[in-house]
Amino acid sequence: MNIKDLVQSQKNFFSKQHTKDISFRKNALKKLQKEIIRREDDIINALHNDFKKSEYEAVMTETSIVLTELKMAIKNIHSWSKPKRVLPSLLNFPSSAKIYKEPYGTVLIIAPWNYPYQLAFAPLLGAIAAGNTVVLKPSELTPHVSKLTKEIIEAVFDKDHIAVVEGGVDTAQELLAQRWDYIFFTGSVPVGKIVAKAAAEHITPVTLELGGKSPCIVDETANIKLAAKRLVWGKLINGGQTCIAPDYLLIHKSVKDKFTTHFKEELIKAYGENPQISDDYPRIVNTKNFDRLALMLTNENFIVGGQTDRDDRYIAPTIINEPSLDSEVMKGEIFGPIFPLISYDNEEDIANILARYDKPLALYVFTTRASFAKKIIGTYSFGGGTINDTTVHFANHRLPFGGVGESGIGGYHGKQTFETFSHNKGVVTRGNWLDIPTRYAPYKGKLKQLKSLMKFG
Repeated sequence: MNIKDLVQSQKNFFSKQHTKDISFRKNALKKLQKEIIRREDDIINALHNDFKKSEYEAVMTETSIVLTELKMAIKNIHSWSKPKRVLPSLLNFPSSAKIYKEPYGTVLIIAPWNYPYQLAFAPLLGAIAAGNTVVLKPSELTPHVSKLTKEIIEAVFDKDHIAVVEGGVDTAQELLAQRWDYIFFTGSVPVGKIVAKAAAEHITPVTLELGGKSPCIVDETANIKLAAKRLVWGKLINGGQTCIAPDYLLIHKSVKDKFTTHFKEELIKAYGENPQISDDYPRIVNTKNFDRLALMLTNENFIVGGQTDRDDRYIAPTIINEPSLDSEVMKGEIFGPIFPLISYDNEEDIANILARYDKPLALYVFTTRASFAKKIIGTYSFGGGTINDTTVHFANHRLPFGGVGESGIGGYHGKQTFETFSHNKGVVTRGNWLDIPTRYAPYKGKLKQLKSLMKFG
């Protein structure tokens, strides 16, 4: 079946109203949960085969997150789907008012390669819970996970309900040429703009989960040893290939040397003297991205690392010392285990550097001064962040996750994923036992009464 026919078959299935039944959705999620549990070892192996992700990281950042979200959706789907009663307007008296959760229809989800399992299935289960049909395109850059994703979906769902379409750029372009009821895309800013243009053709609503240069600020009062430990973890998890990884470090000049000393110590504790032989250190996803990252290392001064091995797609954990703001490494999102370190003297320095970049997906600040943290959080616009740690805001399903400006549109996680794939349909039910004449023509002599009613909504 070609893509055009697949989309039409899903639209036809949606029109039969099956997916609007809550029990149908819940049973679908339970079947998916059962199959994922059955195939968890296969998922972990696929992630290792694509970029040597360790079993621990695979469970922590991929399989456990999806299973937690699935469990939550199954438990709460009835309450999430229930119409919500709201206060009626006095202008409509007598009446009642409700918000109904309505599925959009046929949804396209385009998943990225960096967390290829989690970032495909997490939005997918929300779309299913909300009652949509879905076409999912996994990343071609992680072929083992892509193939397994297709196997899992085909074992659970009829293609008229949920289908996986594998392929590269040409396939993505053909998918985007179709008319969708909603598009959910996770990936780079340049491709996000292409998705937005395609969606605009049909006024299709979108969620764009993008990225940007996420700054990390360490002031002179921070717990430097703990900051170094947490930054080794946050920067290097998944080999640095994380959209909310701290992209560059702004550190007060008075604690720079102390920080680099502790960073080296924590790096050795985590990955040994040679991270290349550590079972816990992932690889760059492919040679194209390896070459892009290796170019950033040219003519730079390293405090830590700098070693590369193209055949192994290995780039050592690297700190670049005081790079030029015009250098290759400071131009765009790094998306790798390279950490530019820039010292600052005062808050004006911070402001001048942050002003060079668009609103990031994340921002981090390490400090023991609550006033400084509050000022940073309040002054700068970003998708989400953490004080005195990195990336962990992602793990709280009660917090919406998403960007702002060029780092993205919309958000998801937990209940918010269900909300993302649901249209809020407002409905008023009028009573017939009374019909106040104020709204009807002729209007002469009624204006004062209208204004009085309008004050109370």
